[in-house]
Amino acid sequence: MRYLFFICTDPEAPAYDPADDDIEVWVADNDRRGISRGGNRLRPPETAKTVRKRDGEVIVTDGPFAETKEWVAGYDLLECESLEEALEIASRHPMARYGRVEVRAEWPFEAAP
Repeated sequence: MRYLFFICTDPEAPAYDPADDDIEVWVADNDRRGISRGGNRLRPPETAKTVRKRDGEVIVTDGPFAETKEWVAGYDLLECESLEEALEIASRHPMARYGRVEVRAEWPFEAAP
């Protein structure tokens, strides 16, 4: 099953320490195992646009859809055998220490009730 990892900031987390950032090792391990399906950083939320359509009118606003102190900084899409494996892999991501990693399984349309 494929799992999307939302890599999020967390203002309550310990301060970021570049010396402890082993993201290259984390990515290389997932690549070596053949489970990575893509991922990347995202630009800051102040560069985001939110699109809505109401009564036939397209409305584009600046910024993210929600005003929070946390924001999605990146994403990874991994093919994992189980939720337990996905959670274990997420626990090794550097942002599990300096932010948050939200893990969600894909929900293909053909699997929807």
